[in-house]
Amino acid sequence: MRSSEASGAGAFGFRVGMGKYREQLSSGLAIAAIAILGAALFVAYDASRTFELLEISEYSRWDSFFGLAGRGAAALVLACALIVLATRQRPPASGRRDDYRQLASAIPMGLACWTRSGRLIVCNENYRRSLGAGGADPDYREAIGRLVSGGEMRLLCEDERSRLLELSRPDGTCLLIEERPLGEGNFVTLVTDITERKRADAMLGAIRQEQRLLARRYHEEKLKAEAASRAKTNFLAHLSHDIRTPLNHIIGFAELMQHETYGPMGDQRYAEYVETIKTSGEHLLASFAAILDLAELENGQKALRQDIVLLDEVLDTVIKRFRGQMQRAGVRLTVGPASGAVLRGDRLGLTRMIGNIMDNAVRFTRSGGSVTLATYAAEDGVVVEISDTGIGMSEERLAGLSQPFALGDATFTRDGVGPGLGISIARAIAELSGGHIAIDSAPSLGTTVAISLPIEPAAAELAAA
Repeated sequence: MRSSEASGAGAFGFRVGMGKYREQLSSGLAIAAIAILGAALFVAYDASRTFELLEISEYSRWDSFFGLAGRGAAALVLACALIVLATRQRPPASGRRDDYRQLASAIPMGLACWTRSGRLIVCNENYRRSLGAGGADPDYREAIGRLVSGGEMRLLCEDERSRLLELSRPDGTCLLIEERPLGEGNFVTLVTDITERKRADAMLGAIRQEQRLLARRYHEEKLKAEAASRAKTNFLAHLSHDIRTPLNHIIGFAELMQHETYGPMGDQRYAEYVETIKTSGEHLLASFAAILDLAELENGQKALRQDIVLLDEVLDTVIKRFRGQMQRAGVRLTVGPASGAVLRGDRLGLTRMIGNIMDNAVRFTRSGGSVTLATYAAEDGVVVEISDTGIGMSEERLAGLSQPFALGDATFTRDGVGPGLGISIARAIAELSGGHIAIDSAPSLGTTVAISLPIEPAAAELAAA
């Protein structure tokens, strides 16, 4: 067979002269071989298609294995039956032809057996349907012409044992045609409709291509976001330096004027103006420091220490810082029992995290209200809970806390509020420490902030030693 014969209309099966197939086979054994070959090809095709889909889908491989084993067993039973029928005493010629048709009808794909001259021996209904026309049995040339019928035939592979072709028809269907030699110069044609498989392959190919494009876009956007984040941090660092220097000068000169180092200022109003200048400068300096700290924490440029930290000592530091402020504001402070928890982290960072939450609780709690600071320790972690009876927050305001610089409505624009980074910085420190912050609030009822932090038993043992 030559590859040029793949066009179909001029192909005439397998030629005479294949030396290794000169053994004479009986008609019964030939048909048995055809049936076994058809069943084996069906199982092999089904197996390859099944495991190809298994690479995409989530189906169980064991279920598919047992399904294939069942189909293989059915094919084996069919082959045994064919061998028994083929080795029985030969019936009359008309009876043999009926038996051949019954056997061919059991093959789950189009099958046709031809003589060396191209005369049809037997075919099944699947093969007739693939021809698209009824009537008398065609010869090989006529059958090939009907199969092609304006379509495109493509040779996939060819050797001395088989020839495999793919036929694409104008109506969009696609057939896989395989020819194999039999004894005495006869040959068999197997036709399989692979239209759905081709469509599935095309769809999967489109999905994979779309996934590749999405992955590429995600990678590009990720690189852009990282570059923008680095640029933001660098810009803030330069801006902080450029602004801090003149601010320090303004604050320093304001202090000199307050102390009247070089003589009295005269009018008392000048003293008030100088105090305002000094306070505003200090507030602006603290705001820029907070912005820079948040940028460095989010970008991982500000590493936290990993020291042994006693949580109760951190809480004592925070309580001492806010006790006087709360007394002046008329806010009652309630402290829970000591937890004895030992953490591994950055002491200054943890102090700042809890201090930011306490600062918000004290600032937004009216006189006569209360703030509660309690800890709850477990085997694998500890929870620091800060509750207040302040003005609380709505759901919209609570959702906006995840965004830095979000101050909400005019209720939150009191003097000294700052750029709205206290919660954001506390959340960043908690996450870098392996913890998490959860916030619950309701208008006029108050706010509760829970900070969960991990406990390391090894750190507790070192602290005890």
